Amino acid sequence: MLVPTHHFRDIEREPEYLQPEQCIPPPDAGPVGTMWFIRDGCGIACAIVTWFLVLYAEFVVLFVMLIPSRDYVYSVINGILFNLLAFLALASHCRAMLTDPGAVPKGNATKEFIESLQLKPGQVVYKCPKCCSIKPDRAHHCSVCKRCIRKMDHHCPWVNNCVGENNQKYFVLFTMYIALISLHALIMVGFHFLHCFEEDWTNRLRAFGVTKKETAEPKVSHQEKKQPLKVSSTECSSFSPPTTVILLILLCFEGLLFLIFTSVMFGTQVHSICTDETGIERLKRKHQPREHRGSWKAVEEAFGGAFSLNWFNPFSGPCHPVPLNDEDWVRQVADTNTETETETEEQSEDRKDEDSVEVTDD
Repeated sequence: MLVPTHHFRDIEREPEYLQPEQCIPPPDAGPVGTMWFIRDGCGIACAIVTWFLVLYAEFVVLFVMLIPSRDYVYSVINGILFNLLAFLALASHCRAMLTDPGAVPKGNATKEFIESLQLKPGQVVYKCPKCCSIKPDRAHHCSVCKRCIRKMDHHCPWVNNCVGENNQKYFVLFTMYIALISLHALIMVGFHFLHCFEEDWTNRLRAFGVTKKETAEPKVSHQEKKQPLKVSSTECSSFSPPTTVILLILLCFEGLLFLIFTSVMFGTQVHSICTDETGIERLKRKHQPREHRGSWKAVEEAFGGAFSLNWFNPFSGPCHPVPLNDEDWVRQVADTNTETETETEEQSEDRKDEDSVEVTDD
């Protein structure tokens, strides 16, 4: 059933409707490079857990598998590769967490600012009643960040931040590098089990006197058991077999879980960039009038220009977003009367949290 648009949102002709006295004027812009950080307890805890899990994987890979290994070339190559990927993953995590995702200036929905836009007939601006800001096209309000975010895809507690226009590249790199180190760790664990189980761990179990067929194997004397256990150069781990097994099983569980999770997130983010459609827009299916760019152009803008190694560098940013001008705050309505009669109830429901002021012909 078709219902009038104003059934869910009040449309007034005067900017006084925005109640500027209830909006705090936007603060002065801080210095360039000011750190962005969300003070959310759950997000901070998730970020700490993320770092802990990466450092745990680092500990097991280095001190359980690589350092005790007899093949020094194997240890050096895999150690450098794993540490490089882990460093890039943590650097991407920091950039995704501490970068402004594209927050709209808070408290700019004032009468003076609305009047300065000089709205023409058929033009409308929307105000977010939660943060008193005028919402440009494709901006959405985040209840955790308490701000409207341009091209907001979703709020991720693991990076304690929204994924938006300015930090989507870092989030994509974070998921990619976590997936790579998870896969790398799983492969190394597999090789470790295959190479060390029968040879070194069997000898170590004998040294502890833990064997099933004691009659067929040389027994260990009581005095030998009391002596400190010497770890030979052929040992695959400096830890006891039960400890090593537990550490490796936990690493396998962590690696498999995060490999699946981050691979899915990486795929959805790349799909969103290529289709120029955020996760929120895909869920709500809002077909707002906007310029649809080519897939490759959208990817270049998200990753910072033409294809190069900087695409994989978390220290190089995406294309610098163009500052908002007066036209970006205004949304064009071709025919207000037609839109009012034809907008569906579902589309109207999506707008019920937005206030608007519109100028029409009298």
